[in-house]
Amino acid sequence: MNHVTHRYVFWLGLIAAQPNFAQAANTYPARPVRIVVPTGAGGVTDVVARVIALRLGERLGQQVIVDNRPGAGGVTGTQIVATAAPDGHTLLMVFPSHAFNPSLVAKLPYDSVKSFAPISLTSSVAPAIVVSGNSPARTVQDFINLAKEKPGSLNFGSVGSGSLAHLSGELFRAMAGIRVTQVFYKGAPQVMTALVGGEIQVYFSASMGTVFPHLKTGRVRVLGVATRERLPFLPDVPPIADAVPGYEVQGWNGLLAPAGTPRAIIDQLNREVVRIVKTPQFAEQFAPEGIVGVGNTPEQFTQVMINDIAKWAKVIRSAGIRPD
Repeated sequence: MNHVTHRYVFWLGLIAAQPNFAQAANTYPARPVRIVVPTGAGGVTDVVARVIALRLGERLGQQVIVDNRPGAGGVTGTQIVATAAPDGHTLLMVFPSHAFNPSLVAKLPYDSVKSFAPISLTSSVAPAIVVSGNSPARTVQDFINLAKEKPGSLNFGSVGSGSLAHLSGELFRAMAGIRVTQVFYKGAPQVMTALVGGEIQVYFSASMGTVFPHLKTGRVRVLGVATRERLPFLPDVPPIADAVPGYEVQGWNGLLAPAGTPRAIIDQLNREVVRIVKTPQFAEQFAPEGIVGVGNTPEQFTQVMINDIAKWAKVIRSAGIRPD
C-alpha cells in the first residue's frame, strides 16, 4: 500500500470515528431523563411532574425520573438546570416563584428567561378568595365593604412570604383599596384550620385541593376566582374581576430545558408534553385539585414568563417586599 493510500485509509477512519450529530438528535433520549423539581415532594408541582414523567417516559422509551431539589424558594433546583448540559436530559418543572424570584432575590444566579429554553406550560390553577362558612360576606363586594368598614382589623391568611397566595392577596388589597393584616402559616392545611376556626377572615388559596373538602361541608365559602371566566368545577362562583375590574391571577407549572438545547429536542418534548396534558386522563386526575392541563408553544410560554415577571415586580414593589 503506497503513502497516498495510507493517508486515504487514515482519513476514512477519522471520518467514521466522528459522532453522527444528526443521528444523535434522532435517537434522543440516549439515557434516562431527569426532571428537577425545585420543591419538596408531595406538593402540586411535584405531583404534576411525576404524572408527566411517567407518561413521558412511556412515549420516549426511556425512564424519566423526578429529582426534588428544594431550597431558597426554588432557586437551588433551578440553578442546577441552568448550568446543566443543554442536551435535553435535564429538565426543570417551574411554578410561579420562577416569575417572582427576579424581584425577591437580590443576586439571582441565573436569568429566569435567558438561561432556559421553554418547552411548554403544563398546567394552570386559579387562586380563589375563600371565607369561613360563618362569614357575613356572600360576595367579593361584601368582603370589600367589610374591610373598608374595619380597616386593618381583618386577618388575611397566607402560606409563606412571596408565595402565590401571598402575592395574589397583595394584588387584591391594592386593587380593591383595602387594608388587611397578613398572617403567615406553614402550609395550606394550617390556613384552612385557622379560617374555619375564625383566626383569620379570608384566604387566597393557590389551589383548591385543601378547599374542596371544607367547601362540601359548608365550613368555607368561595367568593370569587382569579380567572377571567368562571371555572367548570365552580360554575356558580364569579370572577373576582366582576367586583375588582382587571384583577386576574393565574398559577402555573411548566417545563424548561437549559438554554442552548437543540430546537429539534425542544420540539419533540413539546409535542409529547402537550399530548399528555391534553388527555382526558390528565384532566380527570387533577380536577379535584382545580388544576387544568394547558399545553402551548415554547414562544407562548416565554411570553407568559416575561409578562408575569413584569406584573409581579410591580406588586412586590407596591407591597414593600424587599429582596433577600
